[in-house]
Amino acid sequence: QVQLVESGGGLVQAGGSLRLSCAASGSIFRIYTMGWYRQAPGKQRELVATITSGGSTNYADSVKGRFTISRDNAKKTVYLQMNSLKPEDTAVYYCNAQLSNSYWGKGTLVTVSS
Repeated sequence: QVQLVESGGGLVQAGGSLRLSCAASGSIFRIYTMGWYRQAPGKQRELVATITSGGSTNYADSVKGRFTISRDNAKKTVYLQMNSLKPEDTAVYYCNAQLSNSYWGKGTLVTVSS
């Protein structure tokens, strides 16, 4: 079992930055592929970025060059640094842990004003 708690969301102006954090507990964090997903109002949940246990990363085209995913296995935490934010980045951001099972946090709201 993995419990995930996201934090760091909020209201920011376009062009600004936010850093999301996801704290994990309850299992062997370091072996999980961790990811950030987002869901905007009226839209399906979509992949933002993932990072494997070995540190390999993958990004959605819409965030490449602006967002950076990282992890600290000692702290059991995954981060999403978001720069140059755009109004279309407004969404609830969810943390995901993936191994044989998939676990989700409850999400944190990011609102980018124009």
